[in-house]
Amino acid sequence: MTLIERLTDDMKAAMKNKDKNRLTVIRMVRSSIKNKEIELKRPLTEDEALSVVAKEYKQHQDSLAEFVQANRDDLAEKARSEMAILKDYLPEPLTEEEVRRMVQEVIAQTGATSRADMKKVMTRLMPQVKGRADGKTVNRLVQESLQ
Repeated sequence: MTLIERLTDDMKAAMKNKDKNRLTVIRMVRSSIKNKEIELKRPLTEDEALSVVAKEYKQHQDSLAEFVQANRDDLAEKARSEMAILKDYLPEPLTEEEVRRMVQEVIAQTGATSRADMKKVMTRLMPQVKGRADGKTVNRLVQESLQ
């Protein structure tokens, strides 16, 4: 079952169960996916749909940080609950140790030796960790490994 099919089925279930929070989040994601399809003028691939969900999750993460900083506990709690729903549609995240191991493998494959080779490593590594690891963490681990 594709991600888009799963979202449709879960939306129907949320309607039946009168789960307004889940229904709102699923509609938001489906709307983002539809907007991306309109922008690209074609249906999204599974990876592209996953990227849309990951982007929504990241936006909620950024909003949560701002809500916490502004002491808006009500909005922070809403963002947390929406993030929990979005997380159901994302693949299992990689641990930092798994990312570190992948960084070492890509460095060995590319023959990178210094920070000047960072672009080679990142372009090869990011498709492998897309949606499963934060780009900032990957960047930091690559920089540490190339020092």
